[in-house]
Amino acid sequence: MKNKIKEISELKNIVKNHQRQDKKVVFTNGCFDLLHIGHIRYLYRAKEFGSILVVALNSDKSVKSLKGEKRPIINEKERAEILAALEMIDYITIFDDLTCKNILKTLKPDIYVKGGDYTRQTLPEWPVVTNYGGDVKLVKEIEGQSTTSLIGKIAKIYEDNE
Repeated sequence: MKNKIKEISELKNIVKNHQRQDKKVVFTNGCFDLLHIGHIRYLYRAKEFGSILVVALNSDKSVKSLKGEKRPIINEKERAEILAALEMIDYITIFDDLTCKNILKTLKPDIYVKGGDYTRQTLPEWPVVTNYGGDVKLVKEIEGQSTTSLIGKIAKIYEDNE
């Protein structure tokens, strides 16, 4: 499992090698804090776009910046190991930035996948991907499935039990 977790410098050569073999490399990114069915279905759908799925995982530092001081619930090393256990994911890397523009510029995956709540106008990575000739795919989200809503449900259950 842990051999799926790579540094960007390692992934650059790995991605190029797969592309030389005419394998489509699919890329997505996210926090993946408290993995739930929405994540699983999203990742399976992303993998359907190509042969290799690379997931860039937001570091603890970037999750705090994006989601607030109380997040992440699970630290980056454990989140990466959990993701590495999933069959549809081929490689994982952890990044500190708030967007994955720099990783996309470095790796140049064939397809970049994000949730359907984004649009061409609201996804900062879109122009980066299209500038190097990649394609962006938006995947419809599973209604009511989010880590934030899951945390809210858990908090309510424990609040009601006190």
